[in-house]
Amino acid sequence: MDDDNGVNEDLNANLRCQSTGDPQLDKAVHQWLTWDKNHRTRAQVESLVAAGRMEDLRSRLLSRMSFGTAGLRAPMGAGFNRINDLTIIQSTQGLFSYLSRYFPDFRSRGVVVGFDTRGQEESGCSSQRLAKLTAAVMLSRDVPVHLFSTFVPTPYVPYAVKKLGAVAGVMITASHNPKEDNGYKVYWCNGAQIASPHDKDILQSIEEQLEPWSASCWEEELVESCSLRTDPLTHINSCYMDELTSLCFHRDLNSSCPLKFVHSSFHGVGHVFVQQAFQMFGFAPPIPVPEQKDPDPNFSSVHCPNPEEGESVLELSLLLAERENACIVLATDPDADRLAVAEKSDRYGWKVFTGNELAALLGWWMFFNWKESHPDPADTQSVYMMATTVSSKILQAFARVEGFHFEETLPGFKWIGNRMHELAKTGNMVIFAFEESIGFLCGSLVPEKDGVSSAVVVAEMAAYLHNKNLSLNQQLHNIYQTYGYHVSKTSYVICNDAPTIHKIFSHIRNFDGKGLYPKTCGGVRIVHIRDVTTGYDSSQPDLRCVRREKRSASFTCSAGVSSCFLRRFFL
Repeated sequence: MDDDNGVNEDLNANLRCQSTGDPQLDKAVHQWLTWDKNHRTRAQVESLVAAGRMEDLRSRLLSRMSFGTAGLRAPMGAGFNRINDLTIIQSTQGLFSYLSRYFPDFRSRGVVVGFDTRGQEESGCSSQRLAKLTAAVMLSRDVPVHLFSTFVPTPYVPYAVKKLGAVAGVMITASHNPKEDNGYKVYWCNGAQIASPHDKDILQSIEEQLEPWSASCWEEELVESCSLRTDPLTHINSCYMDELTSLCFHRDLNSSCPLKFVHSSFHGVGHVFVQQAFQMFGFAPPIPVPEQKDPDPNFSSVHCPNPEEGESVLELSLLLAERENACIVLATDPDADRLAVAEKSDRYGWKVFTGNELAALLGWWMFFNWKESHPDPADTQSVYMMATTVSSKILQAFARVEGFHFEETLPGFKWIGNRMHELAKTGNMVIFAFEESIGFLCGSLVPEKDGVSSAVVVAEMAAYLHNKNLSLNQQLHNIYQTYGYHVSKTSYVICNDAPTIHKIFSHIRNFDGKGLYPKTCGGVRIVHIRDVTTGYDSSQPDLRCVRREKRSASFTCSAGVSSCFLRRFFL
């Protein structure tokens, strides 16, 4: 501690000699070097101070992370707006304080903590270390912690929260983000990601608990010695795999299926769990992509660890499938909560399905099998399917024809998960839900998108269709012929300049004069505009949105045949 105090005194003296003219920044630098015990991230700030890089320091130290659709997510490295040891400890202290006020039985129920395979050597950060620090903060306050002993798919954390009766769960992951990023996902006692008002209240609680409470918060070794820490891995994995069989409808066909499947886990957590899932369904194991089977925080074989990017990131999977004469490729993202699928066609080569196309297939499949065991049409009154507002309306078309219910939510699976919980309390059941960014939930095993269960469900659907001399793509067109064609194309433009983003959206909102939105899009008449940022919805009698969000707007074009959804992200 004497050495630390010496460093702080030297820093303060240096800042007095080289004043930035910004007392707020000077205070933030002092706080960082006083509180941070990770020598690598301390050195990063010290280096920036010595080099006089004040704008970089302001960027890192004068703002904080906020909860988005995927929790707290940011690059790893030094700074209050980045993922590192100190910000994880601060976040967990705030979470502890909030949960303590909300749950009288917090200390008997505890929390679940999981992690993926990410890491950054230059910051001394890894998902495993950050998970141990999360646990250490809770253990230092005598809270039981169910900390997984190894990496797990993201859906295992909310599944464990519900199965173990914990008050909350934390998953350290940045899913499919670039290798520089990491994140902190929080799940409520119902297994769904936190939504308003919990997210805002937890952020406020974090702001009130910024200084680390004690040295114990930094002792990751506490998870090895404290009796309040348990490892739920074996129990949760066994329960999950057993319950997964509730989605298996044609085991005999699976066991005799001649199709071969290739699976890539994108250098993440998925390999072992997808292999087990196939075994539970009676399949031979999928063929793993050897270069991508094992964890690698650098994602060495892909330029982007996001299977949604399509053929450009599936190259190794497709080449292996060609060599092995496999006609289906399954790719889970690094934390195994999302799924990409490609199918080989003799006539057209490889077809990589979009999230909306896969949803059409999975929605059809789940209702088809549900109807087989529920022949009474009256039973559909308690059946729901769900999708986020940015997604295809194909499930809505299913619902109109088949008589079940369809609901739309704001973007982000947290809204689906929380709505599932509300519906279950009234005796209703969600049999399928999705978001267009290849996130799917088959059944109600866990209130979160799940790449592991989705992968094996797709495999069974493909096996069933193959037995009927149909491919996935052929069945997709059969669906369109029955329910109407739903075609979509998703793209994005990266802009890191907030003022420019603001100008773009301001121009759209004042396109034909002040407060007047565009009347056409690509020559097609716009019949409906919903701007959930401002709360405007032209389809409502009072012109007010039923749902509100900070950063999106949508345009539905003539006859409802197409829609355009614009959304801005700040990461």
